[in-house]
Amino acid sequence: MKRDAAPVVVKLGGELLESAERLEAVVHAIAHIAAGDLHPPLAIVHGGGREIDAALKIAGIEKRQVDGLRITDEPTLNIVVSVMAGSVNTRFVAALVARRVAAVGLTGADAACGLSEQAPAHRAVDGTIVELGCVGVPVGRADTRLLDALLGVGFVPVVASIGISRDGQLLNVNADTFAGHLAARLRARRLVIAGTTPGVLDDAGRTILTLESSAIDRLVSERTATAGMIAKLRACEHALAHGVEDVVILDGRDQQALEAAALGRLPPLSTRLVTTPPTRV
Repeated sequence: MKRDAAPVVVKLGGELLESAERLEAVVHAIAHIAAGDLHPPLAIVHGGGREIDAALKIAGIEKRQVDGLRITDEPTLNIVVSVMAGSVNTRFVAALVARRVAAVGLTGADAACGLSEQAPAHRAVDGTIVELGCVGVPVGRADTRLLDALLGVGFVPVVASIGISRDGQLLNVNADTFAGHLAARLRARRLVIAGTTPGVLDDAGRTILTLESSAIDRLVSERTATAGMIAKLRACEHALAHGVEDVVILDGRDQQALEAAALGRLPPLSTRLVTTPPTRV
């Protein structure tokens, strides 16, 4: 591993970890990446959306979302924390360790690496104002010394997207948003966002191979991007604006694509997002 190199941050959607088959495929890909002598330092952020949905249903709590963001009251937050920091993170780390990956399970509360503040009221795409509740937005002062130390000696931090405020309040942070901010704080060379869609799709359902950051507002305003994709695009926008070289969005069920992106290559069915070059005067 290039321990003095800039890390790669990989965000994995919870849908990639919910079944034994999909979990095994992701673990196999991560193990293969980590086994290479020259792989970059690797940090992983994960979500847990569908397992949270299932747990909410069992508890009789209504699921509420706007533009891909989960509206989170206190009972919902308790479910989010128990699922994300408990079953999803621990099961994933255990599977990685079984494949000889030096994985360490964390949340954003650990050493305040996910320092956040409560999100303001959200203006939805349709113009309505929605209070999000116990939802966090990462802040630029998050302390990444723990992650830097782990990465520097070859560990793979696996971070559940739970934030913490300065007064110790746990907050539900969208995993894409969390990953975008973490990639910026870690000065990552690349952010890889893996879900179950082969990149950003156009109106005809075709993968957009390259997307400049200036096109994000248009995709959102024209509603070409779905609710879940909006959060991904905004996370990409933040990462690119804060020094991350590029972002790749891909289908994480494709092991070869996930491995290629983490190792610096560009899979064929994926979207690479880059900063729009400055206009020449």
